[in-house]
Amino acid sequence: MELGLVGLGKMGGNMRERIRRAGHTVIGYDRDPKVSDVASLAELVDKLEGPRVVWVMVPAGAPTQSTIDELKDLLAEGDVVVDGGNSRWTDDEKHAAELAERGIGFVDCGVSGGVWGLENGYALMVGGGDEHVARVQPVFDALKPEGDFGYVHAGKVGAGHFSKMVHNGIEYAMMQAYAEGWELLEAVDSVTDVREVFRSWQEGTVIRSWLLDLAVNALDDDEHLDKLRGFAADSGEGRWTVEAAIDNAVPLPAITASLFARFSSRQDDSPQMKMIAALRNQFGGHAVESRSEH
Repeated sequence: MELGLVGLGKMGGNMRERIRRAGHTVIGYDRDPKVSDVASLAELVDKLEGPRVVWVMVPAGAPTQSTIDELKDLLAEGDVVVDGGNSRWTDDEKHAAELAERGIGFVDCGVSGGVWGLENGYALMVGGGDEHVARVQPVFDALKPEGDFGYVHAGKVGAGHFSKMVHNGIEYAMMQAYAEGWELLEAVDSVTDVREVFRSWQEGTVIRSWLLDLAVNALDDDEHLDKLRGFAADSGEGRWTVEAAIDNAVPLPAITASLFARFSSRQDDSPQMKMIAALRNQFGGHAVESRSEH
């Protein structure tokens, strides 16, 4: 099939390549002309044959809103817009309603895979009506990992991004647990090789995971994370998860504590946050701050 893809950054650029490898046609647009296939959104829409599918992969909030506003005027009845960014689920409901005024379908898709997705595939959590999801299914099939898992039609509009939000909240808590354990191991005299303790956990233990593998990668690069400043940003989804828990009276003590730990990292050089920063860089290519920058 044909797909228009808006936003060719770290995720979007690799997604374009993976979809093309599966035999589909992708026309990409980015504000950076060096990576863009076309000069404008209007040109992207003109090059697609109807009914069109346009996947938006830009930052949440104002950039997504302005892109959808522009597409609303460019697309026609029967076309479908997919928001694959990290939008808040409440924005999805608004965007679906706005596009429905023109007869344009809307699908929200939470995407997980970071900088590793090109080779490993992307885990996809999708929300929207059956008809609109079915239109995009060939692209979902191209992006997902091989095998039976890694894709879910989670429910109606908003369900995909809500599921991805909860995924990221769990990720916060898992990273925090690894980071706290690492700091405690580093603090005692009796443990002389913390990195190898982490490596030993990669096989046969109940806490083995891809995040643990990435932690070992980070320690192989910088055994005591001496090069990093103990600062870790939060993407917003951790906050939204806690807000949703409050709204639904669901207790999330571990996820909430991990979010607050991120805030504490902004007050001083936290050893735990070195590990969080290292893990975020490993799986998502997120920027890290070195000691030399401060």
